[in-house]
Amino acid sequence: MRNHWWIVLVAAAGCALAVSAQNKDSFTPMPLDSGFGHMDIAAPAIAPEEIIRQFAAKESEFQQALNHYTYRRIARVQTIDDENKVDGEWYEVDDVMFDSTGKRTEKAVYAPQNTLQRVMMSPSDLQDIQKGYPFVLTTEEITQYDVKYVGRQQVDEVDCYAFDIAPKVIEKKMRYFLGRIWVDATDLQIVVTNGRMVPDDTRKNSEDLHPPFMTWRQQVDGHYWFPVYTKGEGILHFAGGSGNMPDDVHMRDTVKYSDYKQYGSTIKVIYEGQDITNPDRQPTPQPNAPKK
Repeated sequence: MRNHWWIVLVAAAGCALAVSAQNKDSFTPMPLDSGFGHMDIAAPAIAPEEIIRQFAAKESEFQQALNHYTYRRIARVQTIDDENKVDGEWYEVDDVMFDSTGKRTEKAVYAPQNTLQRVMMSPSDLQDIQKGYPFVLTTEEITQYDVKYVGRQQVDEVDCYAFDIAPKVIEKKMRYFLGRIWVDATDLQIVVTNGRMVPDDTRKNSEDLHPPFMTWRQQVDGHYWFPVYTKGEGILHFAGGSGNMPDDVHMRDTVKYSDYKQYGSTIKVIYEGQDITNPDRQPTPQPNAPKK
């Protein structure tokens, strides 16, 4: 999220650059709701390294399955004034679908005029909405992260393992997740994500800042946990406002994901080596996403 005070000076600036090692190891999480139970920090029966290996493999399966689904994404980015009222909004409804050649694409179906005045949408904001908020940690990507076992915790009716995640190295023009994930202890898939996307660009006159967020998943097909709701909120502290005074902006992001449909009648979805294209398995309990 870029501050409008200096748009004229840096209109040609690109995405955020590398963040310092100090910044990449700290984050301010979204507050947890009452659905989170006591954290049991005792060593799990299975070695944490094995849990990590197994859930990354399941996340890889989920990513492959998700690539065969269409869905609708409703994204809203708002600035909030001192009276807790919305004073600017970017809003877009997109269908994530396939074109006539079977290529993955996104189609904007509704995009009213952007009324944001105090900030502007940056390329990294759009990237976070498209790929960061519905975070997936596959076998291929997990090597880029330090993953630390935190404990076992109930999320509503779902028994979960909790892990802290931090990128090992941050490369230019790349976005990474920093925070905590909760993994279903039975299905070994992410059910809740809480943290922020990094890096932030904190250089004066080049600031590109992002609020912490939380994403909830639910089982859609009886096997895989799909993102259903994201909420991000926080005060972004820009250094250079009018007259070089600090400019704090209260941001609120929400993203809803719905209407998941499997694409095409010839596609097979494989789960643990089995064809589950027409699932008959009963879904497991769901964590309760907050009321929208």
